Amino acid sequence: MSTYDLIVIGAGPGGYVCAIRAAQLGLKVACVEGRETLGGTCLNVGCIPSKALLHASHMLHESHENFAKMGLMNAHVDVDWSQMQSYKAETVGTNTKGIEFLFKKNKIDWIKGWAEIEGAGKVKVGDTTYETRNIVIATGSEPSALKGVEVDNAGGVVVDSTGALVLPNIPKSMVVIGAGVIGLELGSVYARLGAEVTVVEFLDFITPGMDGEVQKQFQKILTKQGLKFVLGAAVSGVTTDNGTAKVTYKLRKDDSEHVIDADCVLVATGRRPYVAGLGLDKLGVEMTERGFVKVNDHWQTSVKGIYAIGDAVPGPMLAHKAEDEGMAVAEVVAGKHGHVNYNVIPGVIYTTPEVASVGLTEEAAKDSGRKIKVGKFPFMGNARAKALFQADGFVKMIVDAETDRVLGCHIIGPNAGEMIHEVCVAMEFGAAAEDIALTCHAHPTCSEAVREAALACGSGAIHV
Repeated sequence: MSTYDLIVIGAGPGGYVCAIRAAQLGLKVACVEGRETLGGTCLNVGCIPSKALLHASHMLHESHENFAKMGLMNAHVDVDWSQMQSYKAETVGTNTKGIEFLFKKNKIDWIKGWAEIEGAGKVKVGDTTYETRNIVIATGSEPSALKGVEVDNAGGVVVDSTGALVLPNIPKSMVVIGAGVIGLELGSVYARLGAEVTVVEFLDFITPGMDGEVQKQFQKILTKQGLKFVLGAAVSGVTTDNGTAKVTYKLRKDDSEHVIDADCVLVATGRRPYVAGLGLDKLGVEMTERGFVKVNDHWQTSVKGIYAIGDAVPGPMLAHKAEDEGMAVAEVVAGKHGHVNYNVIPGVIYTTPEVASVGLTEEAAKDSGRKIKVGKFPFMGNARAKALFQADGFVKMIVDAETDRVLGCHIIGPNAGEMIHEVCVAMEFGAAAEDIALTCHAHPTCSEAVREAALACGSGAIHV
């Protein structure tokens, strides 16, 4: 059997991008994946199917709330849950087949099965051991467990993010445990589909790690859309009986105990790295206290020739972060210089409105001790946003007061996930807010709000 230059374990966004980039650089590459389809959690049971449901449910919302305002009359839209599931599955299938095509195009061998690393340069899949000069661990993550709560996706009553994508029917009521990205995205889907959604969060605010102003405005908007929030609450248990559930929690402020009844409970308390079965303990691969694979600046583990990327290593659990690391480590393995700028990795919540951010929050910038300027512009002053009925949010830019260099940006509004990349490019090139303010932006676009926020960092915005 010939020796590979690289075997990538896992075909999610980090793994498949790493494999393709390495093949483009002339390496002989194989990728081990045990799922029936490529793409990992993201394409199969994460990013892509959830965005399909978010889009479909948003279209439903538009038909109910805004069509008549635009003169589109008598547009009574009913939900065919089975057809919506088919649309979601078709979306997933198209994308996963696309990755399979790219593997064939780049002459990457798909080794089907689950991998165990027998030693440096040896990967066992089933009864076969493959030899390779380098190994990249890209095995991703899995939903975190919550003490006192047993998830049973097959039952459809207490589910995690995977089970929430394939519920047998639309519940009349849902409790979401955790007010992070996954919980709020899926919670908003079912709220639009008619479920009464209550979000229970241990902290006193939603979306931990985000800018404080964004957190408050986002919660107001979601509340207006029908979601209910119970903050500062510790869930102590979930019981099920005859297809329904009871969620018991204590409020931290007074230790009082409460119970919520629900048809479905979504446990969305985060994710943890998935490295089971790889044999890392036998190999002596160093791990962090939280179960991540420990790597150096070149994604090298403590065992020579074994690298790790994506959700398996510390850092934000984002598909695009994994992709960047995948490309970078492929460059390293090929003898080139791989680089990831961890200060410019955007984050997006795909609700309506979308929420996007990059760089420092106002709180983090102040905590760093530097002098800053903050420029804000409300979408209420943006003509395009008002036409879209999405003028509730704003753009907020954080800049260094002395150099005018952009340190961060936070957007809550229409197409925020697309608009944030203008700021990402600016930050990569060390741009000042003035550079953005002096750049012509097409009118009418939502992106004009970014320019206005940059203007607000200087002499002032125009349309406010």
